[in-house]
Amino acid sequence: MYDLNRFARETGCVGLVTTHLTVVRRLRIGQVAMQLFFKRPVAILLFIALALVVVARGIVPALSKVDTDFPNYFTAAKIVADGGDTDRLYDNLWFQEQMRRYQMGKASEGAFKPFPPPTALLLVPLARFEPQNALLMVTGVGVLCLICSIILLARILSWSFADSGAFVLLSGYAVLNALRLGQPYVLVSLSCILGYYAHLKRRPLLAGMCFGLFTPIKYFPMVFLVYFAFRREWKIVLGGAIAIVIVASASIGVLGWKIHEDYLSSVLGNHLIAKLDMQDPFTASYQSFDSLFRRLFIFDATLNPRPLWALPRLYGAGLIITKVSILLATIATLIKLARSGAEDTTALSIGILGIFTLLLAPATATYHFVLLWLPVGLGSHCFFGESAPLYAYFVLGAYSLIGFFPYGHAYRFEGHGGLTVLAYPRLFLLLAILMACIHFIWNRTEPNREARTCESPLFLDGKSVHDPG
Repeated sequence: MYDLNRFARETGCVGLVTTHLTVVRRLRIGQVAMQLFFKRPVAILLFIALALVVVARGIVPALSKVDTDFPNYFTAAKIVADGGDTDRLYDNLWFQEQMRRYQMGKASEGAFKPFPPPTALLLVPLARFEPQNALLMVTGVGVLCLICSIILLARILSWSFADSGAFVLLSGYAVLNALRLGQPYVLVSLSCILGYYAHLKRRPLLAGMCFGLFTPIKYFPMVFLVYFAFRREWKIVLGGAIAIVIVASASIGVLGWKIHEDYLSSVLGNHLIAKLDMQDPFTASYQSFDSLFRRLFIFDATLNPRPLWALPRLYGAGLIITKVSILLATIATLIKLARSGAEDTTALSIGILGIFTLLLAPATATYHFVLLWLPVGLGSHCFFGESAPLYAYFVLGAYSLIGFFPYGHAYRFEGHGGLTVLAYPRLFLLLAILMACIHFIWNRTEPNREARTCESPLFLDGKSVHDPG
């Protein structure tokens, strides 16, 4: 085989040849990455099996029954469409009365809190339809967004469609419940993936708008805009700000200012500490440190009669120490990563930030974890690309466990003193994923940093290697 290095020296085309070799190396990394985890026939079979589970347990139930969550979104949309008193959206008794009037779901369980006001606008275009038909359309949009997410992740990470599909559907309960309950999180996750794709394609304003579009409704994408602000990528931040201002202005224009004032003064603060109306603040279904420390240290004769120790001060101290420690460890890791001299640090940084945000959230449900598609996908791709497959296997394994853990068996330990810790598997699996990422950054070797890249193998300096421009 002709020596390309010798050819480069003889012709003076060192830069061109180096670029060619870099592209080839990146393509090889992308081609072998998921093959280390899946053999192609296994990936196809797994994807088909998981897709059948999604159809049977996620899509079919949504076609025949309007379950919880969706009635809250849809009732708010109908109130807006009918010109109702939107100032009273956070009045639970009044909101439940509207649910009875619209014959929507189980009114006694309904509430618009703690949704941000713009959430009421999500389903306004469907407000004239019957609830079951509206849920059918929402499910159809969710399936379309699911497919688009699979295709985009395959493109970004240079995975096959089957590999990408199997990875996405391994989020398990997250996909099932997002589709069955009419939740918008698949759409939010797709917008984040689109934002990252636009960033790779050197379209910063579009990237920021994708990240900012759902920020006023679901806070998760904000962390990415903050990250790019620290990187001084101001066009992305500007795009995000434009999208946020447009959504917020539309919300204020349609709903009025009072509902937004109520949200900022009395709803947001309670949401951030997981004090939600009509919800048990001790429940392990939240799978958060807030809920865990309440269970361990706060006594309640009805809701928590058997804490580990009835010491409320330990609740506050333990929660603050735990969250601050994770925050400082994450910040230190991101700084080290930024100073490592690696060819590209954005992918792994976004992966760490996405995982970190869900870990410290005051309350999470299963469907929130479709938001892990981009962070875990980028993180595992980086581990494979830097010849650290054990980290990738560990992260993918923990991610899959989050998706299919038999939580019913774990919840029986809830409220049994110290055994309560066993009722929080999702929380500790997510913590383990973050710790694996942090451990990797602090222990990555010098040769790996010089020889490998986390940037998508299909992109070089933000442009697709197939693009002539």
